[in-house]
Amino acid sequence: MNPLLILFALCSLLSAAEPTLLFSDDFARDEATPGKEDIGNGWTSNSAWRAKGHQQVDLKDGVMHVTKHAEADHGVAIFHNVEFQDGVVELRFKLGEGDDLGVDFVDRELKTVHAGHLCMAKVTRRGVTLNDSKTGVMDLKNYERRKAGDKSPELAALLKTKTKSFKLDLKPEDWHTMHITVEGDKMTVKIDGVETGSFSSEGIAHPTKRMITLAVNKSAQVDDVKVWKLK
Repeated sequence: MNPLLILFALCSLLSAAEPTLLFSDDFARDEATPGKEDIGNGWTSNSAWRAKGHQQVDLKDGVMHVTKHAEADHGVAIFHNVEFQDGVVELRFKLGEGDDLGVDFVDRELKTVHAGHLCMAKVTRRGVTLNDSKTGVMDLKNYERRKAGDKSPELAALLKTKTKSFKLDLKPEDWHTMHITVEGDKMTVKIDGVETGSFSSEGIAHPTKRMITLAVNKSAQVDDVKVWKLK
């Protein structure tokens, strides 16, 4: 083969491997109306229908403060559209006692899973949990069985293969950086630059991640969100 063609092919491969920044947000802004939830920059939340319209997300001092309202019937979910097959999400976070923060990858056009949930990385002060939601708890068949109270050993054994947890020991009220890479059927998480764990499962390889959701069941602070596309 012509050496120039070989060089061109190699350059093309290297170029294709370069991450493409799709989105970033440092939250350095205020709401247009004080006391009214108005995240901006393409973010939306479930406060309107899950928290009776009460504010659950507050931009303050360049940080996103998230607190589940007492009248909410569901955890806080904060949505942003992105689209990739393989990608990276990085953000800074701060958790107090009993807090958690999930980064959920979603494709709402997929009708075989509840609400389009594909896979998630969830961090607490005590650990990180990685889930294949698509073929696990959010697969509609499994979801409906659990909703109906199915506690069969067969279902429990299946769902156990769709999640993996890793221990952490984070100090409360300290800022940390979470870096999540989704590539093929593998999800890998680093906390403060150190690999905390990885998990491979078929649902993670779903070809269209169309949205990320930040999921908070109590409270959390978030800053400097970045999303890159690898493929």
